[in-house]
Amino acid sequence: MKNSIFLIFIGLLVLSCVNPVPRNPIVKNSGFLMEQSVSLNKSLIKNEENTFLEIIKKDSLNNYETSSYGFWFTYNKKGNTAYLPKFGDVVSYTYDVFDINNSKIYGNEEIGIKEYAIDQQEIVEGLRDGLKIMHEGDNVTFLFPSHKMYGYLGDHNKIDINQPLIYKVQLIKINKKNESN
Repeated sequence: MKNSIFLIFIGLLVLSCVNPVPRNPIVKNSGFLMEQSVSLNKSLIKNEENTFLEIIKKDSLNNYETSSYGFWFTYNKKGNTAYLPKFGDVVSYTYDVFDINNSKIYGNEEIGIKEYAIDQQEIVEGLRDGLKIMHEGDNVTFLFPSHKMYGYLGDHNKIDINQPLIYKVQLIKINKKNESN
C-alpha cells in the first residue's frame, strides 16, 4: 500500500512538471474587418477632401489656407493683434455651424458666447485647433472634415454621423493666463 501511494505521488509529481500545451484559437482573425475599416476611412476622407476642394474652387472671393491640423480656413476679417492664444489662456468666441451646402445647423444666437481655456477643456478637435490659430478680433471660416469634428457619433441632435462641417468663428477676446505671455 505504501508503495502504491508512493508511486502515485511520483507520477503526479512527474505530470505536474510537464509544460502546458497552448491551445489554438477556434476562430482565427484574418484582419479583414480592420483592412475594410481602414479602406472605408480612407475613402471617406478622400471624398470629404474633394468636396472641400470644390467649395474652395467655387469661392473665388476668398483665399483658403491649409492648416497643419488637417483642415482649411479663410479669414473673413482679421483682428489687429499679433498674439495667438497659448496653453491656459481663456478665449471668448462665438460661432455658427453650417453643413457643406451652407445650410445653417446651429447659429450663434442659440449657442451664445463660449469660453474655452486653451488645451485645458474638452471641445471638438477641429474647433480646439482652429482657436489656436486665431488672433483677437479674427473672424474665420473653417472647413472641417468629419474626423476633426463629431466623426462616427454625430452630436446626437442635428449633426449626422461622418458629417463634414463649415464653422464661422469670431474670436472676441483672449484673456492671457498671465501677463508674461
